[in-house]
Amino acid sequence: MDIILKVADFMWSNVIGYVLLAVGLYYSIRLGFPQFRHAHLIKKVIKKNLKNDDGVSGFAALATAVGGQVGTGSLVGVATAICFGGPGAIFWMWVTAILGMVITFAETVLGQLYRVKLKDGSYRGGPAYYVQFGLKSRSFGIFTAFFYILGVGLCIAFMQSNSISQAFTGVLDLNPIIPGIIVTIAAFIITIGGIKRLTDFSSKVVPLMALSYIVVVLIIVFTNISKFPSVIAMIFRSAFLPQAAFAGMLGHTVMEAFRQGVARGLFSNDAGNGIAGIMHASADVKHPAEQGFLGMFGTFVTTIIICSLSAFALLLTGVVGDPANGAGITLVQDAFESIMGVSGRWLVFFAMFMFGFTTLIADLFYGESNIVFIFKDKYKVPLWIYRIIAFIMFLIATQMDLKLVWGFIDVFVGIVVFINVISLFLLFKDVKTVLSDYQSQLAQGIEDPVWKRDKEYKL
Repeated sequence: MDIILKVADFMWSNVIGYVLLAVGLYYSIRLGFPQFRHAHLIKKVIKKNLKNDDGVSGFAALATAVGGQVGTGSLVGVATAICFGGPGAIFWMWVTAILGMVITFAETVLGQLYRVKLKDGSYRGGPAYYVQFGLKSRSFGIFTAFFYILGVGLCIAFMQSNSISQAFTGVLDLNPIIPGIIVTIAAFIITIGGIKRLTDFSSKVVPLMALSYIVVVLIIVFTNISKFPSVIAMIFRSAFLPQAAFAGMLGHTVMEAFRQGVARGLFSNDAGNGIAGIMHASADVKHPAEQGFLGMFGTFVTTIIICSLSAFALLLTGVVGDPANGAGITLVQDAFESIMGVSGRWLVFFAMFMFGFTTLIADLFYGESNIVFIFKDKYKVPLWIYRIIAFIMFLIATQMDLKLVWGFIDVFVGIVVFINVISLFLLFKDVKTVLSDYQSQLAQGIEDPVWKRDKEYKL
């Protein structure tokens, strides 16, 4: 266990965090900060891609991607970041989100560009696909897919099962494996229905659950509004200055704030790990840039809105203390209980169940997409083997220590991020070409730009 945690800490403190921010800054400058310049187009693009009777709509892909992002990262990740990195970690989560928006744009565009169409009419794409077709390396693509199966399709999915079970035991005295069994059965029912059932489910559930959570957290914020200015000041001060122990919280260094903020920021919005390219590749849209804008919006919602509100709830209620007393979902339940009583714990449980469940089934899809990549037309048997292993591990994860789960996630996702970031640097021209084409068509007065595909890819 100690080795896993040490490796994870080294990777995120000395390598991944800096690389991730560097690629976000590089893309932002070279593309002219599209996360700000084209923000006004998002409403139009959502309205335009709201439905698609024949395939997966752009909005459905967005909702599913957000469902996969607004999971434990927005609740457990925020609590963990504050406990181990101090309030300053939230500032670095914001930075990661702002720069991460353009990274998500790039991943989404590449996912659309280098996707393949399966016999059932659905699309698959993502980092392994743009590594093979964009960088022209099948062997490196298989290597990439393997780590996505481990890091995203299994390890991140473990966190969802673990957190849902812990949230359940926070309101009822039950063995965590019981809610784990319920979650596993429900995930099985959804995933065997394919990408269409997954996106249909998420497009209905995600907007409602996100809005409900926002409303409740806003109640907590307004109830403690007099403390709000001091909380904001504490976040910025802690991001740049070492913090001594205060009000029950442990002391934190600037490096701890940076490490936790970047790592948990990435976990909350998935920017940099490439999975936006996997989900958004499934969308049937006229231009890759439009889906890229939707990808950016998803990153904004998950971190700038949901994670910030979760952080405010924790800091305003003052429940953050020694990590030894809890740094996971139970801490968020404590915050809600301090304002709403026992019903607050139940509310967090339902939020965690829905957030975690939509994330879990999205993670399964990410793993399945990479299974398809590796085995091509002979993917059906390996796909079921993967599902069986995943479902067994979901049950085991309910009994695992939270810190160890985070360790595995940080190591494997760190490897995934490193692979993806290299690909993003090497494929920058492709992203630039797509954005320039979209901008050019708009400048010509074309209200509904269309991307002309010159090639269809096959595995």
